Amino acid sequence: MRPIRRGASPRPGDFSIYRDALPDLVSRLGCYCSYCERLIPVQLAVEHIQPKGLPAYQALIGRWDNFLLACVNCNSTKKDKNVVLSDVLLPDRDNTFSAYLYDAGGGVQVSPRLSVSEQNLALATLTLVGLQQPGPAAADANGRLIALDRIKQRLEAWLTAKYARDELLALRPGDAVVAEAVVRLALATGFFSVWMEVFQADPGIRNRLIDAFAGTRDSGCFDPQTSAPVQPAPNPDQLPNGGKL
Repeated sequence: MRPIRRGASPRPGDFSIYRDALPDLVSRLGCYCSYCERLIPVQLAVEHIQPKGLPAYQALIGRWDNFLLACVNCNSTKKDKNVVLSDVLLPDRDNTFSAYLYDAGGGVQVSPRLSVSEQNLALATLTLVGLQQPGPAAADANGRLIALDRIKQRLEAWLTAKYARDELLALRPGDAVVAEAVVRLALATGFFSVWMEVFQADPGIRNRLIDAFAGTRDSGCFDPQTSAPVQPAPNPDQLPNGGKL
């Protein structure tokens, strides 16, 4: 899960219409779901971390610090579940990249390198948005299987990233133009953490990815030299219950 920095609100007060925050959120974070990392060019929702459907959080409906971006799957799974900030890991205040491992089959699991308490936080976040939930099999009119759910789309992203690593970079290793093409392909594919995993042995490409995905470098969650994750997250905006990981 890509750590991000949303930054200070572009307005002096709350948004009277929360959907009006979408352009500023996209500008600062990119057109990606803040949870599953999918590229969502259209129908990306302004997501309320603490849900607007619960009376306890009515005062936060227009609050900038309560906004992230979400796809329809993550948003509908999370829905009106109560979110206690101390009980989950969030990409705007924790180093969520360190919390999960992504595999070649499209799976995402809690990292065994975490402490037991940290694993519980990471698992609670996975459950909150259903990142491990497979979708129903879908085929087109010709019987060809189509990747509609998040797991299958992560698998496709892994294969694309592996192609970029094994074929494109192998043709011209160290070439800045090829490296830039790889990063552009990553931006067009989404799934930042998948690309970071595939290129784990290449800090140069990883740092290019960190710089290219909006709001990621500003989170302070990655070492600018090695691209290694920084723990705990520095939580530069000093958000409540930040820096748990």
